[in-house]
Amino acid sequence: MDEENFNLSMRKFLKMVGVSSQHEIEKAVAAAIAGGSIKGTESFPAKVTLEVAGIKLNVSFDGEIHLQ
Repeated sequence: MDEENFNLSMRKFLKMVGVSSQHEIEKAVAAAIAGGSIKGTESFPAKVTLEVAGIKLNVSFDGEIHLQ
């Protein structure tokens, strides 16, 4: 295994996931506020599941997103 290549590809993947996830959450929150279904002061439970089938990895991370 090439440690350097492994670490670079993992960081690239995690950066893409982080940036894309943030963008999708921001769009969904903006749409919900515009549609009147939320006020913009709520908190929401959030969950992310990471799966890497080739190494049989499946792990979930739970958290909360606060709008205010």
